Amino acid sequence: MIGIISDTHEQYESILKAVEIFKLKNVEFVVHCGDVISPGMLKHFEGLNMKFVFGNCDGERKGLIETSRKYGWNEINDALEFEHKNKKFYVVHNPILADEAVQSEKYDYVFHGHTHEKRDEKIGKTRIINPGRLLNPPRTIVILDVTNDSLEFIPIE
Repeated sequence: MIGIISDTHEQYESILKAVEIFKLKNVEFVVHCGDVISPGMLKHFEGLNMKFVFGNCDGERKGLIETSRKYGWNEINDALEFEHKNKKFYVVHNPILADEAVQSEKYDYVFHGHTHEKRDEKIGKTRIINPGRLLNPPRTIVILDVTNDSLEFIPIE
């Protein structure tokens, strides 16, 4: 199981609720699709195996990179590619770049953020997912099970 979150925008109370759900669901790791905002917010994800990409509002990039390293997480960049359970993933904040990745037909899953709108769409062989946002209601995160390709949007109240 993979957790997916985006556009947390320093909403630490909602982040803590999301982290609690991810831990209860025993996710293998969590992908953050950008807009954490500041390095201090990363401490709220401690105890999870995290993967991050930058969003357009992540101004303190150097601090985010250093803090991510401190917790043993990935080097944060504008995009992230990885493989998991024989599936190829691409993560980016920008939905235009996400759509371009889908059109490349190289990926099984593409995650993005930025629009603050939930998205679950299959285009060709690729499933494109936006978990929504934590910035303001409706706040949502996603749990993805790649073994059976099932997806659950979970509200954060």
